[in-house]
Amino acid sequence: MRGVGEHLAEVLKVAQPIAPLDVVVTDAVGCILAEPLIATADVPAFPRAARDGYAVRREDLATASPATPVTLAVVDEVWSASSTPAHIMAGQALRVSTGVPVPAEADAIVPVEYSDRGDVKVRIAYQPRSGDNIVERATTAADGSVAIAAGTRMGARQIALAASLGFARVTVHPRPRVVIITVGDELEAVRRGGRGSPIYDANGPALRVAVQDAGATAIQVGPLSDDRAALREALEDQLVRADLVITTGGLSDGPRDTLRDVLAPLGTVRFDRVAMSPGRVHGVGVIGTENRVPIFALPGHPVAALTAFEVFVRPALRTIAGYSEIYRSSLTARAATSWQVPPQTRQFVPVGIIGSPATGYEVAPMGDPEQLESLSISALSAANALAVVPEEVTDVARGMTLHCLVLDG
Repeated sequence: MRGVGEHLAEVLKVAQPIAPLDVVVTDAVGCILAEPLIATADVPAFPRAARDGYAVRREDLATASPATPVTLAVVDEVWSASSTPAHIMAGQALRVSTGVPVPAEADAIVPVEYSDRGDVKVRIAYQPRSGDNIVERATTAADGSVAIAAGTRMGARQIALAASLGFARVTVHPRPRVVIITVGDELEAVRRGGRGSPIYDANGPALRVAVQDAGATAIQVGPLSDDRAALREALEDQLVRADLVITTGGLSDGPRDTLRDVLAPLGTVRFDRVAMSPGRVHGVGVIGTENRVPIFALPGHPVAALTAFEVFVRPALRTIAGYSEIYRSSLTARAATSWQVPPQTRQFVPVGIIGSPATGYEVAPMGDPEQLESLSISALSAANALAVVPEEVTDVARGMTLHCLVLDG
């Protein structure tokens, strides 16, 4: 019997980050930046107007008020960022558009809506504050500074910053391509209008979404037959487009469970009984000859498969994708009820968490925690966390503090 920590260490051992890739900046969305973006100039390169309005000297408006507005002469208008603004002297203003350079003498921009909108002369009835509506030089990034650190996930905001600094391409850890294969002659693909009582493939769709949620690209295959030749052919066909393969099902000891036999000549895959519940048998290794692809074999029961994904596969996927934080958020909570635990087994119990940081948290099991191996997928669907019961605990008492992996949020 293998411990959970030991199996996780083996999973992470084969989960090596993908080589960085140079991509168009807009293709970097959802990827982890592999190299920092270093600003090559001050951005902006000059103080610029943040609003349409008038560049002014605050001292000229020291007495301005609704009762005593001040009139300034408008000496010029600047509408292009490539223009050189005129100098202004006492009693003068410069009409400016958003983004254009601000004259050195100006220390505020009065928005056009706070004036009488004059072209030759402008009347202003309030006193602006120093720096109002002026974006100072290098406020976005200073020349030579790290604008975006390596390890940052590139979303819309980060891509906007990269583009504003002039980066057309960036180097990222590409999102892993994950092939998900469900195995079992008894399974049917989910379809509309099914009749009778088939066993529909829940794991394929569920793992596909879980993989995408972890930041990878999912490719769902199956359900596939247990037939050895068909299963081997399907596995070999998928290796050319996979950075990782996940299988689910086919791990029992019955004569028609063929996955172990099929994988044996394809690479090095180790199968172990892991001291956890739900789910006991797991596989980890690499397959393929030219391209060595990691493979994780998960149990077929939906609750066990999704639990194994959270405990083992999700951290591995985030490692491959270059994330520094690979684990789910966690918190501690008090058990709302009591139950017995199998000896020397680490339980992952689907629970509902209620409470707050101020009052503390409490967890209630979804379904019977003493029957995790046969727990319904509806119980897991109702849960928002997994409560972790350590191997040394044989009885969970009401009020006992448990460590929980938060699944939602």
